[in-house]
Amino acid sequence: MPEFYPSIGDAVGAAMQHNVRLAHGPDKPLQVRHLPSAAADPYSVRGMIARLTEDATPNEVAGIIEEVNGALVGALPELTELVAAAADWTRVRLAFDDPHHNPVFETWTRLAAAHAMLGDVREQLEVAEDGVAACPVERTDPRHHRMVNVLRSRELLDDVFGTAPAPASSRDPEVDRQRAAHACSPQAGPRRPSSTTSTPPPTAPPPSVARPAGRPRSP
Repeated sequence: MPEFYPSIGDAVGAAMQHNVRLAHGPDKPLQVRHLPSAAADPYSVRGMIARLTEDATPNEVAGIIEEVNGALVGALPELTELVAAAADWTRVRLAFDDPHHNPVFETWTRLAAAHAMLGDVREQLEVAEDGVAACPVERTDPRHHRMVNVLRSRELLDDVFGTAPAPASSRDPEVDRQRAAHACSPQAGPRRPSSTTSTPPPTAPPPSVARPAGRPRSP
């Protein structure tokens, strides 16, 4: 792979393609999926995560939970239906001829369990939505925060690469070159933020998922 690229985006794209080739081998064609940025689609799950900042108001966070859990267009009901469709696909391939060996039924059982769990999640979020709206607007003393573990652990592409490039006039070409060289290295990968504590504190009951400003909540 060359060391120089005309932009950070080109370098990142080349690095990702290089990593895919290493993972899947040279004979497998690359399949590219376009992921719009969180800013471009604020009502996607990625967009709602980006809007759900620690400075969002309680009503904004409750509104995001309502969007995720909405019966018609919510992401969670759609995911629940997807798992149900996978379980139903497995169901029509069941056979009980051999009482001692039935891997298809075991797969259906797992999908059915996942479907039931997602139903429980929807119920929990319905209750949590009102609780989030009743939360205080101001942050509490940080000493209380240490009593409960942080739950979010996955970095999205926008977390790693940023949602938008800096204006060309404010960028240093040498910095861009170094970033591009690092991004195209096969050993390059997203760096996770270091933890503020060496030993995780005991986990209390998980808090509800919060979410930032979005469309007005239904009355």
